[in-house]
This record gives sequence, C-alpha cells and structure tokens, in this order.
Amino acid sequence: MELKIYGIKNCSTMKKTFDFLDEKGVEYVFTDYKKEAPDANLLVKFAEKVGFEKLINKKGMTFRKLSEEEKAKLESEKDALATLSQKSSMIKRPIIQFPDGDLILGFDPDGIESKL
Repeated sequence: MELKIYGIKNCSTMKKTFDFLDEKGVEYVFTDYKKEAPDANLLVKFAEKVGFEKLINKKGMTFRKLSEEEKAKLESEKDALATLSQKSSMIKRPIIQFPDGDLILGFDPDGIESKL
C-alpha cells in the first residue's frame, strides 16, 4: 500500500501538506473530493480508525452554514457519515493514510515525519 492523501486540492492546508511531502521527496497518491466524492465504505473505514467525530471539519464554512438541526444530526455516526459523503468539503483535511493503514488528520508535520 502506498501513501494516500484525501482532501480538496485548493485548500490552503492541503497546499502546506503537498509542499511538505514534496520537500521530503515523498511520493503519494492524491484523491480530490471535488472530483471523486468519498464513498460511504471509505468513510466508515476512516471512522473505525479515528472516530467519526474527528472526520468533521467544524471550522469550515460548510459546517458553519448548517442549521442547528443539521448540526445536531452530526452527533449520530450514520447521519454524520451520510452528510460527509454528500458534503465532502466538511471532511477534515487532509486525511493522510500511511502504508500501514494509520491515519493522520490535518497538517501535522511532526506526526507525518514520524511515520515516514
């Protein structure tokens, strides 16, 4: 298995991640949620590793635009994963999946370096 990165290409946090990995000479495969929406199975696998709550980007505009009712639904794993599947810009970025299956969410240079 190779290093995989999931996110949205035009995100500033993604650009930091790409620059960091490129500087280190690390090869990776990138999946852009805007071009290839994440399927439910992938999100379930991520949730099993880190918990579905950590997958939700609560700092982004998409989350902030949700009604209180919609935000309340995110407390249920099933509803949260369905919402993330439909509104991929609400998924924490980047999600870095290492060859051993471990995940790092967000740009964490020390964490990434420790796994390389």
